[in-house]
Amino acid sequence: MQAFLGLILSTAAFWSPEKIANARAARDKLAEVNHQIARKAAELASLLQQRSDLHNSSGFSSNTHYHVCDVIESAAKGNYLFESHVHKPFQDLHTQFDLKYWPTLSDFLQELAFDAEAADPEARDPLTAASTAASRPSLYDFFKALLVAIEESRAHNYGQLPNEFKITDNALASFANCSLDLEPDDMVDSLYVKRLRQHIRDGAEKPKRV
Repeated sequence: MQAFLGLILSTAAFWSPEKIANARAARDKLAEVNHQIARKAAELASLLQQRSDLHNSSGFSSNTHYHVCDVIESAAKGNYLFESHVHKPFQDLHTQFDLKYWPTLSDFLQELAFDAEAADPEARDPLTAASTAASRPSLYDFFKALLVAIEESRAHNYGQLPNEFKITDNALASFANCSLDLEPDDMVDSLYVKRLRQHIRDGAEKPKRV
């Protein structure tokens, strides 16, 4: 019982409707940041290539970095671990192979652009995944996180709840009403939880599209 009550309180604290809304906003922000990185890295890759072409054709140079290893070594200045353990073998590798063996600065930035463009934000834990899966937010999100938390806390997942542990719809509704401190008009009942569980079961039975 102590383990279950702790699970209820922690889920209400970290996956309340407000926290889930923040998680959704953070996911959207992450997607937007990756989009901007992809666009700006591609622009910078193009500019670096233009600068390299001008260095080779204009008769002028700007005394800037042109080798990716020079950039790494310069960026790592002040990093004690790099200086102590990596710098010497890295410098030996740098001098062993000339420029044609390494990616250009433009190639380096273009890869960052490709990587960011292909990025797809993913939840790092099952509760966040369950609570943010729906396209539209609702109180269902909290219950989905709570049900996943219960499953994750069973003995077969090395948790403290017995594998045969069950909780009635009415009890689950009461615990949610109290832990979320819902207003009287917002409180849920056993029928709400029953519909939610049926919804989850129906969703799990739908075949995945290939």
